[in-house]
Amino acid sequence: RNFRCDCGNSKFKNLQCKLFPDKSKVNSGNKYNDNFYGLYCTCKRPYPDPEDEIPDEMIQCIVCEDWFHGRHLGAVPPDSGDFHEMVCQACMDHCPFLWAYASQLAVPALTKVNSLEDEGIVLKAEESEEQKKEIKKESGVEHQETKEEKQMEQFNEPSTSSGAASLNTLIFIQAVPKSEEPVCKLKELQSKQFFKKDTATFWPSNWRSKLCTCEECLKMYSELEVQFLTDECDTVLAYENKGTSDQETERRDPLMDTLNSMNRVQQVELIYEYNDLKTELTDYLRRFADEGTVVKREDIQHFFEEFQSRKRRRTNRMQYYCS
Repeated sequence: RNFRCDCGNSKFKNLQCKLFPDKSKVNSGNKYNDNFYGLYCTCKRPYPDPEDEIPDEMIQCIVCEDWFHGRHLGAVPPDSGDFHEMVCQACMDHCPFLWAYASQLAVPALTKVNSLEDEGIVLKAEESEEQKKEIKKESGVEHQETKEEKQMEQFNEPSTSSGAASLNTLIFIQAVPKSEEPVCKLKELQSKQFFKKDTATFWPSNWRSKLCTCEECLKMYSELEVQFLTDECDTVLAYENKGTSDQETERRDPLMDTLNSMNRVQQVELIYEYNDLKTELTDYLRRFADEGTVVKREDIQHFFEEFQSRKRRRTNRMQYYCS
């Protein structure tokens, strides 16, 4: 993620990159985790580990991109088909706001607990002064609306002229409209009770789309350097699909692609010409192999000139009849 090769940059004094001679200086976005040292997980062991006889799958954290043994995540991972991404314990400590989302979105681990106290530390965000003022303000508006409703009920009954005058006065009273401010999903979740555990967390496929993208949250993501969490194209599944698509493109046979775009007659003619070229070129190169001589550029050019000449003579002798 944002990684660029160090080969030939200012990190190496006497080495120049042969692919990009004008390579820029050291990339400040490069992060060198344990993967670069061949050590993985919290146990800091190589993979595959020659001394580890326990069969266990490795799971990659989507934040730090390190790989972890399933048994070293602090909780038993769910079945591989039940979750799509994992955030390790260290990254959950680095991004504590994720615990509020985990209570609603995360896939439960297979670890069994006997009580809520064993589940983890109970957290509930305290109301800020602004939230308290907002609640009092809204309560005041609700109280005013209730008072007006009671007055309206009284005036709906038969009344004297003085009462009618009061009713005419009340017609022009309007409730103060509530300010429509963007709601922060994170604050809503933090106002409720949730648990902070000392384990990794496991997430479903669409959990990133549920993260809040208000101005305050985007600023928080930037400060924690986890802006990619809101990018659904950054997921492991997206990278796997891209890799599969690239492999299929590389394995694609250009000859077969050309054949599929032709009609039946053109396909037969192309296959005939291809086999003819293959046979003649193989016979031509075999002579150099038998004599132990090097094939030069002039030899290949001479072969194709002769091949094209024979093809033209063969084509000119053909006669076509129309019925």
